[in-house]
Amino acid sequence: MTQITFPDNAVKNFDNPPTGLDVAKSISEGFARNCVAMKIDDNLLDLSTLIEDDAAVSFITANDDEGLEILRHSSAHVMAEAVLNLYPDAKLTIGPVVEDGFYYDIDMPPISEDELTKVEAEMKKIIKAKATFQRSVVSKDEALEMFKDNPFKVELINELDDQEISLYQNGKFVDLCRGPHIPHTGMIKGVKLLKISGAYWRADQTREQLQRLYGISFFDKKKLNKYIHMIEEAKKRDHRKLGTRLDLYSFHDEAAGMPFFHARGIDMWNTLLDYWREEHKAAGYVETKTPVMLNRKLWEQSGHWDNYRENMYTSVIDDEEYAIKPMNCPGGMILYKTKAYSYRDLPLRAGEVGLVHRHELSGALSGLFRVRAFHQDDAHIFMTPDQIGEEVLGVLRLAERIYNRFGLSFHLELSTRPEKSIGDDAQWEEATNGLKAALDAYGQDYVLNEGDGAFYGPKIDIHIKDALGRTWQCGTVQLDMALPERFDLSYKGQDNEKHRPIMIHRVIYGSMERFFGILVEHFAGKFPLWLAPVQAILLPINQDLAEYAEEIKHLLEVHKIRCEVDQRSETLKKKIREAQLNYVPLIITIGDKEKESETLSVRTLDGKVKMGMAHKDFLKAVSGHIRKRDLDSIVL
Repeated sequence: MTQITFPDNAVKNFDNPPTGLDVAKSISEGFARNCVAMKIDDNLLDLSTLIEDDAAVSFITANDDEGLEILRHSSAHVMAEAVLNLYPDAKLTIGPVVEDGFYYDIDMPPISEDELTKVEAEMKKIIKAKATFQRSVVSKDEALEMFKDNPFKVELINELDDQEISLYQNGKFVDLCRGPHIPHTGMIKGVKLLKISGAYWRADQTREQLQRLYGISFFDKKKLNKYIHMIEEAKKRDHRKLGTRLDLYSFHDEAAGMPFFHARGIDMWNTLLDYWREEHKAAGYVETKTPVMLNRKLWEQSGHWDNYRENMYTSVIDDEEYAIKPMNCPGGMILYKTKAYSYRDLPLRAGEVGLVHRHELSGALSGLFRVRAFHQDDAHIFMTPDQIGEEVLGVLRLAERIYNRFGLSFHLELSTRPEKSIGDDAQWEEATNGLKAALDAYGQDYVLNEGDGAFYGPKIDIHIKDALGRTWQCGTVQLDMALPERFDLSYKGQDNEKHRPIMIHRVIYGSMERFFGILVEHFAGKFPLWLAPVQAILLPINQDLAEYAEEIKHLLEVHKIRCEVDQRSETLKKKIREAQLNYVPLIITIGDKEKESETLSVRTLDGKVKMGMAHKDFLKAVSGHIRKRDLDSIVL
């Protein structure tokens, strides 16, 4: 007799040891068809696993995140099988699940997009066959013999401490795998191969170059269609293409991973900075600036030299090693030490939009999203222990105000101590509890990520959601008691004794460049009036009115309205069309009638036209709308 206990504490007895699938079917056939795997004692297992002892069993279904992850893990196996069917000489390496789908790294000649379509077609044949996933266990020696023709698998097997190796077979395909897997390939209802890229084995540039095939899969074909639609929409919003079309920024081989911002892009950049400064000043921050390059001694003191050295650019000045800063924190420590503080001076909130450099592999660079040089809207808050809750809450509320200004919602994640860290256990416990208390007081649900904190302290990550529903980690709040210790920071307490301040590291935009790119895609280049790089364009209907148009331009600029004059000898219809394609919010046509009556004819992006608008009325309406930083289109 085998006794099975369900999550609701209901109990069912089986005369003979059942499989997970048997237990699921005992609930209902419909439920069993929706099951992907089961969990016993927090261990994920295949439904085909025999349950020989009494156990508490829960099921992973197609509706669960874990279920989707298992489906995509199985899809990677199907893709690998399809590749081997078409390219028998290919050598498989690893094929993990990633945030948006799965990939497999394969040693094979580069393949074209057309060939990728053939792989996808072969996958669909395997899926249609409804091949089961069968687990087996072999000895390490047996595994080495089975995979002797694949040096990558042999390398992986030799690194395993286990003397027994888990394998999975679907159809004729066998791969190293811990599992679990879906019961059969037919559960993959929607699959799409997305792209191919290059990758190095073990991410080591000295090792073999592989082909990385990316795919996505779902239990429901409708969800796949929805995802493909989102991908197509994302392509239209691609900030690299829009940035070029709107003349905002560009990328050049002469400085890989270091974007060039054009005049229009800088106008928008400065608008973002002006807003950042206004909000931070109102929240009690002062702004500071620290050098881009500091000597090795400082980075050793901060811990970055030992923990982050591989990501830093270095140089030698006067026979001394220096590093370009990958973050602003150590400079902030030096600034703090230039004065003596009392508890009455705290909290001290100091912000810096600092230029930092971090080495990224060339293959990882991606427009403004993954760069080597970027500006962090960093801030460091120095405080007493009893101020932790209030200050963390203040950061969360400031972030909420700023993100709301752009129409961005967000969720929160708390990350705790990683394996590689500095500081003692007591410091980490106090810091983590401080963040938890602040999150509880804030009142918004959050996700707990064990072991994913910064090396110097636990952190709250703020993930914003854009217009397509994609999430981006931008803001972060990191509580740090280790760096104040390393730099011997202090303040005089009420007892007239020296005390160690607690410190918060935090960003809201995160990387200015990355946030800029996110906004380009979030708004699809159609920015609200206050943020638009060109807020108004003046279109004189003939060359005789060009000088007058320049006068109007000067009038608008005096009122801080960003505008341009299009004096090209193109038709008015073409100029209007191009201005609309470039998402200029206000298109102003100037003819003889407008000059004589001192009025403007204004067309907004929604196609509405306001004729005969007096200059003062236009300036009042537009200036007021810009000052409010409204997301809605202006109504004239």
